Amino acid sequence: MTISPYAKDLAGRDPLAAMRDTISRIQALTSDWTTPHYERSYQPGKWSARLILTHLAQGELALGNRARMALTVPNYAAQAYDQDKWVAREAHLAGPDAVSAFSALAHMNVVLFDSLSPEDRQTPLTHPEYGVLTVQWIIDTIAGHELHHLLQLEQIAKGR
Repeated sequence: MTISPYAKDLAGRDPLAAMRDTISRIQALTSDWTTPHYERSYQPGKWSARLILTHLAQGELALGNRARMALTVPNYAAQAYDQDKWVAREAHLAGPDAVSAFSALAHMNVVLFDSLSPEDRQTPLTHPEYGVLTVQWIIDTIAGHELHHLLQLEQIAKGR
């Protein structure tokens, strides 16, 4: 089976603990941000904090949906999506709204994932780019993806 592209970001941490921590850290980090904070980037030519947060919310939506489909539809085959096209479609979402959407969807995913049995976590699905995956792969990917982008948001908060 394919290793999650965000395994290095997760670095062996419990994915649900990492997700809970990341949700709290993003909420705390952005709690006093104003519009200019959300429009900063961690590097020239990269997404702003607002777009990163929109992307995180969309990732929770897409990957959480894949897990739900795998758990309820036999032989589920996920579709690939273009993250840049998704972000472009919602590029006008305000920063605080992106934080709220991310927080709500991430919390909803944590509650679902926390309820899964070991057997549920091994439920397979297929993906056109990654091949055969499991719900556990999705959980690990979401957690690592959140951590990957949290580092960028922390760089933005420090003014880098």
